[in-house]
Amino acid sequence: MSTSFPKPLTEKEEEYYVQQLTQGDPDARSILIERNLRLVAHIVKKYASPTYSQDDLISIGTIGLIKAVNTYTIGKSTRLATYAAKCIENEILMSIRATRKNRQEVSLNLPIGTDKDGNEISFNDILGTDADEIVDSISLKIQVSKLYEALDRVLTPREKEVITNRYGLDGKESLPQREIAKSLGISRSYVSRIEKKALQKLYDALKDK
Repeated sequence: MSTSFPKPLTEKEEEYYVQQLTQGDPDARSILIERNLRLVAHIVKKYASPTYSQDDLISIGTIGLIKAVNTYTIGKSTRLATYAAKCIENEILMSIRATRKNRQEVSLNLPIGTDKDGNEISFNDILGTDADEIVDSISLKIQVSKLYEALDRVLTPREKEVITNRYGLDGKESLPQREIAKSLGISRSYVSRIEKKALQKLYDALKDK
């Protein structure tokens, strides 16, 4: 696929077009982008997979290339191509991380059971709900009971503490991640990771019940 891209610029050509770009020449910007597309294709080869297609990654890498051209200055100690390679790779890696993060997200709307009328029950229906307050659905009470049982069975003490505080279980007040992080002496991002992992465990434990 890379054979369809124009040849890369020589060092002198690159210097010339970067100079033209600083003087406001819009054609220079286009040339700097087009003549570095082969670099994008080369970097993409390291990351292409069934999950991340080459065409999609080239589009993402091109965004990184455009950012590189827009932010590069003559005073930098490295060539544009070297600077662009880093920007392209960073853009691809950020996209891959975001995709993985989204894939690992556990939707609180995922069904984990049904009520007496056959309607699906999700985490949102039972998290933070005191079973004693549910007077119109025996099925939902059972689901809540299963949730509390799963909290003890599948979660570590820290995971249970995070989920209990995060969703106001056991009569506790629901707390934001930053307050939980402060009380546990850990970072908010670590609390987020613990929460996601714990929700996945609970989902796996309850979905077949």
